[in-house]
Amino acid sequence: MSRCDIHPSILSADFSRLAQELERICGADAAHVDVMDNHFVPNLTLGLPVVESLQAVSPIPLDLHLMIEDPDRWAPAYAEAGCASVTFHAEAAAAPIKLARELRAAGAKAGLAVRPATPIEPYLDLLPELDMLLVMTVEPGFGGQKFLDVTLPKLRRAAQAVKAHGGTVALQVDGGITEETIVRAAEAGADTFVAGSAVYGKDDPGAAIAALRETARAHMA
Repeated sequence: MSRCDIHPSILSADFSRLAQELERICGADAAHVDVMDNHFVPNLTLGLPVVESLQAVSPIPLDLHLMIEDPDRWAPAYAEAGCASVTFHAEAAAAPIKLARELRAAGAKAGLAVRPATPIEPYLDLLPELDMLLVMTVEPGFGGQKFLDVTLPKLRRAAQAVKAHGGTVALQVDGGITEETIVRAAEAGADTFVAGSAVYGKDDPGAAIAALRETARAHMA
């Protein structure tokens, strides 16, 4: 069966009770953790000490999304902390191939993210070095934004490249994912979906995860 993964974003969770909030999404494929440094993006969230604490209690793998400057320096520590996947931004990395190899050597899957306006083509040759490609469908930095349909053509081109490469690289979308927009993202070729308020904004996050997965699978390219 083809991949169809739901990664709820804890950016939409209650930060005063994160261990319990992780339990609420135990039916998800991973928990998406946004690390922001107030430099690469205009917001500040959490850092390595909190991630290490989350890693110790999480019932599901942690999918780290580093929206930070100088990921070449800081990203390997998140892999060493035991995170299943660590994604850094193409716009911030000085040596993305070297960094991806360091992450893999430390035991994590390596992901590369691009902002909505960043062309995907310069990075497609890096697919052999990656486990995941993240196409941002909002400007990174804040949750609750509206899905940018302008990113769909880029997502389709990325999906074609991933398929040509052998389909082993996950194609993730992050930003504005709802039961409505997940249809368009899935049709464009995404197979891994980050959802924040569409999960944590519901009374039953587990049911929301199942509904998103079912909707996406029904519309996957």
